[in-house]
Amino acid sequence: MTLFDNQLNIFNTPNQNILPFDGEVLLYPNFYQEDGVYAIFEELKHTILWKQDAMKIYGKVVNFPRLTSWYADGDQEYIYSGVVNTPIPFTPLLLKIKEAAEAQCDKQFNSALLNYYRNGGDSMGWHSDDEKELSGNPVIASASFGATRTFQFKHKTQKNARVSVGLNNGSLLIMQGATQHHWLHQVPKTAKEMGPRINITFRDIKY
Repeated sequence: MTLFDNQLNIFNTPNQNILPFDGEVLLYPNFYQEDGVYAIFEELKHTILWKQDAMKIYGKVVNFPRLTSWYADGDQEYIYSGVVNTPIPFTPLLLKIKEAAEAQCDKQFNSALLNYYRNGGDSMGWHSDDEKELSGNPVIASASFGATRTFQFKHKTQKNARVSVGLNNGSLLIMQGATQHHWLHQVPKTAKEMGPRINITFRDIKY
């Protein structure tokens, strides 16, 4: 087994699968290249209805180490990490970003989970996007704006199989195939001084 723990940079062939096996993850480092890519971050920062969710751990209420928001078609609620999310209608900017991701994936999305990482202390722990509402082999498109943050994968059974990649401003990461069945992913904390980052994960939820 090879240890896949190197930091990956910009690919010359962006459609190369960055996972060694049991899934497919494609990285497009400069997907959103329009001149206003920094303005996109600012508009998302100031217009998205951010909220501070919390969860109970061993009887104690603990805030998530990031802000979140849930946008979707229709009015169906979605439970994520024990939190009930009531959908907000897509903004024009979110629709534009979503349509570009859909064109790249050849896949329609009806919802988006947004995460706002305010600094290096904000994070997302190890998990798979394997909720029953996603079903089968889900296609998830992840758009990043703002500071570059490390995004890590580790295999659920092959403990030495790991991948680490930097998701930069304007990048698009597509997770598909059997990825969610076999791999966990996270955005780890960092002690480095880090600017804010906004991530949008587009999904197709089956209610």
